[in-house]
Amino acid sequence: MKLGTSAFPDELDDPLAGVEGGQRTSEDDLWFLPGPMEAGPDDLPPGPRAEPRETAVLDGWRKAEAGHAARLARVAGRLGALDDRLRRGPKGWRQRLALIEAADLSWFAGDRVGPDRLALWIALRLSGVQDDTGTLARAGWAVRRLSGGPGPEVDLSAFLDRRDPENREHQAELFADRAGGWLDLMAQAAELHPITRSCMGFHLWGLAGLGEYGDRMEAAVTAARVAASEARGAVFAPVAMGGAGGLRAGGPPADRLACWLNGMETACLTAMRHLDEVEAWLARAEKAMSPLSGKTPRALRIVLTEWPLVSAPMAETLTGASRAAVQRNLAWMEARGLIREVTGQGRYRMWRAAT
Repeated sequence: MKLGTSAFPDELDDPLAGVEGGQRTSEDDLWFLPGPMEAGPDDLPPGPRAEPRETAVLDGWRKAEAGHAARLARVAGRLGALDDRLRRGPKGWRQRLALIEAADLSWFAGDRVGPDRLALWIALRLSGVQDDTGTLARAGWAVRRLSGGPGPEVDLSAFLDRRDPENREHQAELFADRAGGWLDLMAQAAELHPITRSCMGFHLWGLAGLGEYGDRMEAAVTAARVAASEARGAVFAPVAMGGAGGLRAGGPPADRLACWLNGMETACLTAMRHLDEVEAWLARAEKAMSPLSGKTPRALRIVLTEWPLVSAPMAETLTGASRAAVQRNLAWMEARGLIREVTGQGRYRMWRAAT
């Protein structure tokens, strides 16, 4: 026997050889070999999945926009009409709509801040005993960002008022890096319509890692500014006014964009109707108050068109008139049905225009 040779060459060289007559056995008898991959059990939990590539994400939103082109054009027309209305109207209309939109978004985000509490906080920094100042501060931030200032795509960190702490953990990912990833993805979708990009940016907020530091209100406010990035009169596109159904959509991009368009169209129509009512009230109030003299009547009319709800201290601060003059004119307007008291209390009373 030579060194290195086997005494059983057939069995060792060919493991499939049979023991009788050197014939190969069938595959059914090879129970010790693993089966094919597709024959595995189908009741096991799924393994980790890779995140979708940016190209696949953008392709999905491109197809969604192409599939809803007609509806997108109709919603863009609604937003264009609102933009033209605000461009020709008083500057205070933008603040009024921002207050209403921020209050509606606070309910969507779970904070549930009413327009009366928000108006007092913005005008006088007043809060009730049971009010959470952090909640009011978030709603106040929404009002400021919806009223004006640079948009989110200029500097997202500054828009959100968020900076990385100096004493952060070494392994912690920088917020600026997450914000940069979101901005890069939005820049790659520059050929899409701003309304489509706003929907995409809202739904990719958590995927970019921004949900850890922000909340749904921040994502919605950012998307509202993106949708109106090409407007001249409208600072934001309403997304929650009249209902926040468009913000709660799920599924593929086509389904999300369809709900987004429906919600934005409803919100734009709600905003237009609200401005129609305010404009009609202003004409009626000017005619009814023409016999009154002094600067206070006109100043009160302006305040009541800029703010959804007004208290006597607010009116005193915003008009610069004395408390007695403000209360006298408010009582005169209430007696003639121009304004309506909404609290039903003897103290801390608030009025709104009787549109």
